Amino acid sequence: MLKDYRNAIFVEEAKVLEHHAFEEGQFVLRVDAPKCAATAKPGQFAHIQCDLQRLMRRPLSIMRVSVDEGWVEFLYKTVGDGTELLSAKKVGELVNIMGPIGRPFELNKEKPNALLLGGGVGIPPMVCLAEQIKNEETAMSPTVFMGSEVPFPFDRKTSNLPVNGIGSDVSDSLPLLEAWGVPSRLASLQGYSGVYEGYITDLARDWLSALSDVERSQVTIYSCGPTPMLKAVAALAKEFDLPCQVSLEEYMACAVGGCAGCVVKVTTDEGESMKRVCVDGPVFDATTVFA
Repeated sequence: MLKDYRNAIFVEEAKVLEHHAFEEGQFVLRVDAPKCAATAKPGQFAHIQCDLQRLMRRPLSIMRVSVDEGWVEFLYKTVGDGTELLSAKKVGELVNIMGPIGRPFELNKEKPNALLLGGGVGIPPMVCLAEQIKNEETAMSPTVFMGSEVPFPFDRKTSNLPVNGIGSDVSDSLPLLEAWGVPSRLASLQGYSGVYEGYITDLARDWLSALSDVERSQVTIYSCGPTPMLKAVAALAKEFDLPCQVSLEEYMACAVGGCAGCVVKVTTDEGESMKRVCVDGPVFDATTVFA
C-alpha cells in the first residue's frame, strides 16, 4: 500500500529569511517554516500564497530544508502576476505556505548509483535529493546533471570532482554540490563556456556509456523538469534498461487532490487510470506515465 502523505501537510505564516535575485527573473527564497521543514522530503512541494492580492496559491518545489534551524528554501521563476508579487517580498515579511505536499522520491538503495537529472525549475528537487543522500551517509553515490536555457541561478564553479565519460572542457558545476563532494555538470544550448553544449540526456548518455556493465546495472535515474525533457529521460532509461522516477510539472489549483485539475494518465496493474499529480505524485515511476 502506497503511503498517503496528506496527513502531514501544515499551514504556516512563514517569515522571509533570505530572498536572492538571479538573472532572467529567477529567485531563491528561504523562509522560516519549522513544521514544513520537519517532514519535507525530496520531490515534495509547498503551495504558497504569493500575496494577499492573489488568492490562488503557487506550487513551488522544495530545494533545501533544515530541520534543526526550521527553514525551507525554494527556487522559482517569475512567470505571472503571482510570482511577480512574491518576488517583491522582503526579508522579515510573511508568506503563507502550505506543505509539504505530494509523494516524494523513494531512494532505491538496491541500485545505489544515483543519476539525478534536473532541468530548469526542475533543478530544486535534485539539489534536495542530493543533500538527503549526503546527509544519510548511505552507500549511495549521486551524480547530478542540470540543464537550463537561461543563465543558471547560481555562480558556476569549475569542478575538481571527475565525472566518467565527460571531457575536461565540460567543467562547470553547482558550487553547493561541489562543496558537498557531489559530482555535478551543467548542460545548455546557449554556448556557455565550461557547460556541455547539448541536451541533458545527451550528457547523461555519455556518462552511462562510460560505465562498466556492473556499474551501470547499479544505476537508478531520478529526474524533474519540463515534460519534453522527462519524456527524453524516460526514453533514455528504457534504452539502458534502468529504473527511473520522474517528478511531473503540472498546473495546480488546490494542490491537495480536491479539484482534480492536475490529472495525468497513468498505467497501473489494473489498466489506465487518471491520477492527480499533486497527491498521487508528483513523483511517478517513469514507465507508468511515459510509454
